[in-house]
Amino acid sequence: MRLRWYLARWVRGLVWARWRAENQEVMRKKSVGHKAETASDVTLVREYVTHLRVERGLRPLSCEAYRCDLEQFAEFVEGEGASLATAKQKHVSGWMQDKREHAVESRSIARKLSCLRGFYKWLLKDKRIGHDPTVNIESPASWKVLPKSLAEGEVEEMLERTGVAARSDGADGLALRDHAILELLYAGGLRVGEIVSLRQEDLRLESASVQVRGKGDKERIVPLHAKAIKAIENYVQRGRPELVSKGAGMQRALFLSVRGKALTTQVVWMLVRTVSGGKASPHKLRHSCATHMVEHGADLRTVQTFLGHADIATTQVYTHLAIDRLKQVHRNFHPRAKMRVGA
Repeated sequence: MRLRWYLARWVRGLVWARWRAENQEVMRKKSVGHKAETASDVTLVREYVTHLRVERGLRPLSCEAYRCDLEQFAEFVEGEGASLATAKQKHVSGWMQDKREHAVESRSIARKLSCLRGFYKWLLKDKRIGHDPTVNIESPASWKVLPKSLAEGEVEEMLERTGVAARSDGADGLALRDHAILELLYAGGLRVGEIVSLRQEDLRLESASVQVRGKGDKERIVPLHAKAIKAIENYVQRGRPELVSKGAGMQRALFLSVRGKALTTQVVWMLVRTVSGGKASPHKLRHSCATHMVEHGADLRTVQTFLGHADIATTQVYTHLAIDRLKQVHRNFHPRAKMRVGA
């Protein structure tokens, strides 16, 4: 009896050991497959970011934003049992819905969808996938969100505040630099990335202009007015040499930090926020520049070239902001607009 009990226990032990070994093998294969799939997604994202940086010439910050969006989407589809290469339309729609449920603004969702469209267009062109999952996905109506701008009086107040500091007898290099930056941001409608990437040789003060490298390394010539030129000249002649002396080695960057190094976008953001009392940002000054130009009669094609927009549709949003100006022009020049109602 005891021998039979030991035999039965030994058999049960063999069965349990065999089941556990088989189960561990299945789990190992699943783990290896998951790691391979994850590695594949990581490789795709890395290759695409390299493509954006090298072939399309996007700025490092733009490439980082694309990378973050793709990694977020890869994490989402992984939870749905898919990968970037096998994602379907339902995964893209589900991801957008998830963003909406987490109170992400429609404008941000539209940007993320644009990132996915570029990514899958690249995969399709490279024949890595047979179908684009972003096809027929409707983008949020982000164009309805009008860019906010400052009133002309608010901008004048900001420029006067830094101008007083720059014109004082004890004005140092930082005061001259800050005033030059604000004047250039508003006068040229420059992006914050374009400001920090400017070099001394980009200045063409004799022709009242500056050469700017925008998105995709596209260059454009931006005209400047007299006050902006004066602020830049004061900085270059008196302020920049002081900042250069605090650093080590030669710096090609136009605007320098207190340590004599190239300025960062974060410093420019903090400068604008501080001077405006939290009301403005560098991009808001860019919007203000464009809005005020349209309000004073500038045509959209000129503003498009001035701002460096690739598509006129991006510039057309400023017509909504200048509607009061358009109404005034209509009242002044349309032959029937001058007639009294009921006449």
